Amino acid sequence: MEKVLQFLRELSVNNNREWFEANKKRYEESRDKVLFVTDVLLNEIRKFDTEIPVMDPKKCMFRIYRDVRFSKDKQPYKTNFGSFLAKGGRKSESAGYYFHIEPGGSFMGGGVYMPQGESLKAIRQHISRFPEEFLEITGHSDFKAFFPEMYDHQLKTAPKGFPKDHTYIHLLRYKSYVFTAPVTDNELTGGDFFKKAVDAFSQLHKVNSYLNDALRKI
Repeated sequence: MEKVLQFLRELSVNNNREWFEANKKRYEESRDKVLFVTDVLLNEIRKFDTEIPVMDPKKCMFRIYRDVRFSKDKQPYKTNFGSFLAKGGRKSESAGYYFHIEPGGSFMGGGVYMPQGESLKAIRQHISRFPEEFLEITGHSDFKAFFPEMYDHQLKTAPKGFPKDHTYIHLLRYKSYVFTAPVTDNELTGGDFFKKAVDAFSQLHKVNSYLNDALRKI
């Protein structure tokens, strides 16, 4: 992982095709290491989440190439690696598990990020009907030890179809239902990363199951 981080550090200050092509072998070696991590985590997650199928880790890992067609930032490459572990891989709309490798900015987490209209509505309706279960999962001390807060991405007012005075309106205003936990460079390169990741994801499984129950109602 130290070699992966070093590659990304250098890429961040040499984000151009010439440098990337000259260091293509280092990129491929780094990508293979991240694919290995993805595969190990897939195998571990399947031990407690039966919805995660056997799959090629390449289906979970995001490409390093940026789509710059509609972006003011024309840098051609991402300066991170990431994998989304869920049924259907990185393109899945299900709740899943994510890990992100970036020097000084690595993290792990999961849930549902920016779901489409019908999916978001289904999650909000599910929480509206079963708020105590959601709060029990996300408020448990074991869960909060890894994920103390939900990703703060909210509407400023009540979503359409829900009253402003709803008892749990603070939960229904979210546009994403995502939890993250930072990972330091030392943790990433140390011997305990896999254990910490698996322990965190085993806690996240409970909220993912809740969210996927909601999505099955679409």
